[in-house]
Order: sequence, then structure tokens, then C-alpha cells
Amino acid sequence: MLCGTRAAAAGRLLVLRRHGSGMAARVWLEPGYKCLSDEPVRVRVGGLSPLQPVTMRAGLSDEKGETFGSAAFYRADERGELDLNRSPSLGGHYTGTEPMGLFWSLTPVKPFSRLVKRDVAGSPLRVHIEVFDGHDGDPQERPLASCVNERWFMKEGVTRIPVREGRVRGVLFVPPGDGPFPGIIDMYGSVGGVVEHRASLLASRGFLTLALGYFGYDDLPKDFLNLDLEYFEEAVNLLRHHSKVKGPGVGAIGISKGGDLVLSMTTFIPHVIAAVSIGGCNANTLGNLHYKNITLSGLGITLDRAKFCESNLVDISEVTNNPKDDENKDCIIPLEKAEGHFLFVVGEDDKNWNTPLFAQQAVERLKENGKNNYEILTYPESGHLLEPAYFPFCYASFHRLVGLPVIWGGQMKPHSIAQIDLWPRIQRFLKKHLEKQSKL
Repeated sequence: MLCGTRAAAAGRLLVLRRHGSGMAARVWLEPGYKCLSDEPVRVRVGGLSPLQPVTMRAGLSDEKGETFGSAAFYRADERGELDLNRSPSLGGHYTGTEPMGLFWSLTPVKPFSRLVKRDVAGSPLRVHIEVFDGHDGDPQERPLASCVNERWFMKEGVTRIPVREGRVRGVLFVPPGDGPFPGIIDMYGSVGGVVEHRASLLASRGFLTLALGYFGYDDLPKDFLNLDLEYFEEAVNLLRHHSKVKGPGVGAIGISKGGDLVLSMTTFIPHVIAAVSIGGCNANTLGNLHYKNITLSGLGITLDRAKFCESNLVDISEVTNNPKDDENKDCIIPLEKAEGHFLFVVGEDDKNWNTPLFAQQAVERLKENGKNNYEILTYPESGHLLEPAYFPFCYASFHRLVGLPVIWGGQMKPHSIAQIDLWPRIQRFLKKHLEKQSKL
């Protein structure tokens, strides 16, 4: 957990050796070496020779021992200094002036690994930053200087509470203070289990958040081929009756399969009044969804449309069937029945499924029914996995359902810039609709 007290110095330094100028190179972080993982840091280097070429490297190891690294080429100014807020990268994993480029360009050494933070309470992501002489930047050499950035997922005072109440399984994150706080349910997709890193960051930003499992966790179903919306309604009621939640309504955020689930929740469950669907579908996907006397069939797939690319990667963007085809009409979520508000988030280069088409169909359906309770954010050259700000870009990784590594899409730089833009917009949307509620 990130402590509130920052180091008195502007970052932790580790000076390793002197170079030709006789000065000791140093690298430091502002405002400090500890921060939340959705916060930027300012990376600065001093003690270099005037106009000295250097290679900046960043690296981390995740909880499974997988390593991620990035590198960029820079040139010091006339005073022998670098400031990544102003100094452009001349090459490497990215080019141009990108203050946090070393972080969002962290790339797995083992191909198709996806960075997932499991232990959000007990340990940070430790990003090692090193400075090397020249533009070859051989990592086997001794660096001129290095430091470590601890990127935490819970600020001081946030409480993590495992939930096993009734049928509901998940983890609750409660912000510090008396509240009341906007309540949020957070879900991911086919990865299964309970994914906590976004929920813990939302709690650090003042949302009382339930990271909700719905399959592949504890005693929950092993898959999502038959889900009942009453389970999600039970989770909604548990959350909104929490003593620190500002009710009567709550919000929901989901990505991928979680994206269509939050649309269904907002459509059928009256107390879900704001939904953020990231890379979601306007139809119920894959398995059947039951609610009282209603069943939404699962939108099917056509495997023949899968494309096999380089390195045995699979492009499944055209595999999911079109919701508007006659045989799929029972799958479409009747969004026009919702009284709550929707935020559709679209990566135009999504290779998981045709998110731009699905969002277009959702908006058309709402407009045809005289509804304007939606916002849409579209990001060019961005893929499926739009995560919180500064999270490393993932182009491809193993897909649990496909059984092979799939392409998620996007180009590293525009996708990462999209994440930086999107994260505060999500928070503003949720606050707008949850902080000033009237009684339902």
C-alpha cells in the first residue's frame, strides 16, 4: 500500500560511477520514488557530459517471474542534463517527447505475456530505471546511474475486503474516510477469476468498488455459458446497501465480456445507473444470460473467419457474428429500456471483435428509440485492452477460450496515449452520474 509520506528528497538516487567528465551521473524521479500506478513521474538525469548520447532502460519482473523491458535513446542538453518531460526520444521503443514512454512501452521478454497485478495490497510494481552510455545501451554493461519507481495500486487508507456473502464472490475496496462514496462494480472478461488492479485504483480515487467474480473463481461456475443476472443483481444490492455507498444507484465498469454484462445490468437492473463498456458488445455474447422470465441467447462465433498470422498469432476480430443478422436478434441487449447512462469506449483497431460496429449499432438503437443517455469515446489505432493510465501496452497474449495467443490490436504509442486520456474521463463520467443522484 502506498504510504502518504513521500521521501524528503525528490526521488531515490543510486549513483554508480563517474564518466569522462569526472562528474557522477544521477537519475531521479519527481515528485518521489513512490506513487500510484496511474500517476506520472518526472524522470530526470544529471551529471552527464554536454550532448552525451545515452540509452534509458526500464524493467520490471511480475509476480510470476516474467520480465518486461523498454529502452529509448536520448541526448543530454548543453548542461549534461535530461528531462523526459522535455527531451525527445531519438529511437528505441518510442520516439518523441513522451514523459512516461519508458513505462507504457514495457514489453514482455517472453513473447505474448500479459502483465497482470495480483497482489494489489502487499507489493508495488517495481520499475528499475537505468542510464547507459551511448545508443547501443548494452544491458550487460554497468549503468551510469539507476533508480527504482515503486508503482502502487492502493493508496494509504484504502481497505481490501474479500467478499463471500450469499452467492456473491469478489473483493471490495473501500476508500479512506466516512464517505459516502460512489459505488462501482468492476468486471473483466474471459480471463475469469477476480481482477483487482483497476478496482483498487478506483478506490484510491474515491470510488467504493467491488471487483466481482462471475466464473472461474471459488465456487462460482467454471465458465459463463449460462449466467443468471440475478447473481449480478445480488452483487448490486450488496454494494448499494453498504453503509459508505452513496445511493440509491451504483455504477458498473466492464471490459470485453464484462463490457456486455454491464450493459445488460444497466438495462435490466434499475439501480445500475451508469455503465462504462470498454471494448464491449451490444449483444449478450457466447453464453446465455437469464433474468426472471427473460433469456438473452449468446451471440455465436464462426471459427472459419479466424486469421492465423505471424508467430502463430490469431486474429479473431471477425469471428464473432453480427448481432443484427436475423438469427441473432434474440441476443441483442434492449438498451432502449435502460434509464441509466452508458459510456461506450471503442478501440478502432480492436482485434478481439468488431467493437466499432457493435458501438455503432448500440448508438443507432438508442437514437431510433429517442434516447440520448449515452456517450461514446473512440480511439484510433487503439486495441481491445484499454487499461488504466500508464499500464504497459499488451499487443497479444494467451486467450483462455481460444487456447492460443491472440492479437488484441492497437499500436503501442497511440494506444498508450488513449489510456492516459481515457482513465480520467471514466472517473468523470461515473462521478457525474453517481454523485448527484435523486431517489429512485
